[in-house]
Amino acid sequence: MILQVDHISKSFGTHKVLDNVTFSVDKGEVVALLGANGAGKTTLLRIITTLLKPDGGEVFFCGHQLVSNDLQAIGYLPEERGLYRHMAVGQQAVYMARLKGMSRSDAEQAVRHWFERLGMADWWQSPVSKLSKGMQQKLQFVVTVAHSPKLLILDEPFSGLDEQGSLMLKTELQRLAAEGTAVILSTHNLQAADELCGKKVRL
Repeated sequence: MILQVDHISKSFGTHKVLDNVTFSVDKGEVVALLGANGAGKTTLLRIITTLLKPDGGEVFFCGHQLVSNDLQAIGYLPEERGLYRHMAVGQQAVYMARLKGMSRSDAEQAVRHWFERLGMADWWQSPVSKLSKGMQQKLQFVVTVAHSPKLLILDEPFSGLDEQGSLMLKTELQRLAAEGTAVILSTHNLQAADELCGKKVRL
């Protein structure tokens, strides 16, 4: 078992956002988080990535209670993205990969591999400000997966992607899952959820 979410609850003031949420994600499994806006999907993802503390319940990672050091083995693509617009695309991806503990050479090798896979190699020296929204989304995805995480958490990953880009992302997620990566996918794209996810958690 890669991730176990055990009876998680969270309130903000008198508003209960999460109420006794329990589910698990195994190696190679893709799990969809479904729910209307305000249902608590992003709050739950922030708890899993230790950005928020739950009011009740626990999160376990690879058999032990989740701690901050486990984040080195997790890739998180938040709905609200942050890129340095004036930094070169390749430089930024390598920098962010190194924040996950990779050496410079390993980070550059991994990033170049992903740039080739996603058709981004020609953009290596370009500033982020020159990228379309879809290309920025691809860059964010590369940053999320470059360190080969055991668990991949994606919050609205298809945002900004055209049909071709969405298809490419689906293909890569299926390949990563086949290689053993556990994936949590929060999306309004129900077709993608149906195509990719063997388990659905409704909040």
